[in-house]
Amino acid sequence: MKNVTDSFVFLGHWPSAGSFGFNTDILATNLINLSVVLGVLIFFGKGVLSDLLDNRKQRILNTIRNSEELREKSIEQLEKARARLKKVEMDADQFRVNGYSEIEREKMNLINSTYKTLEQFENYKNETIQFEQQKAINQVRQRVFQQALQGALGTLNSCLNNELHLQTINANIGMFGAMKEITD
Repeated sequence: MKNVTDSFVFLGHWPSAGSFGFNTDILATNLINLSVVLGVLIFFGKGVLSDLLDNRKQRILNTIRNSEELREKSIEQLEKARARLKKVEMDADQFRVNGYSEIEREKMNLINSTYKTLEQFENYKNETIQFEQQKAINQVRQRVFQQALQGALGTLNSCLNNELHLQTINANIGMFGAMKEITD
């Protein structure tokens, strides 16, 4: 530290003799050289540095401006996307409501159709039962009639003799003849 202060003090005491020589004090010469270099750099480099700083400033401003434009576009796109999302959600809700009502309608149609089909099956079943009952009644009647006829024939055969048999045949022929005359 002492060398630094000595060099400043020494600068103030230079002899003004006309001699030109080498100064071996490194700190004193470096300081002078550094101040000369800085002065030249400031004088000549001021425009270049100013241009560099202006260019940098302009690039930063352009970047900020571009960022603002992108931000505004992004905000617009976000708003459009939100509007589309809202519309899609409304459409989805509408489809959901319509879907539920359609499902309920289809459910009721299916229930009604099944009910009608069951009614038809019930009617077919009842008709089949009635048909089978009528068929069974007819079979029973036929069997009873056959048994009654067989019993009557058996009784007639046992009670009739040839003469009575001939009289019955003649009476039946007479009845048929009378019926024929009535129909003609």
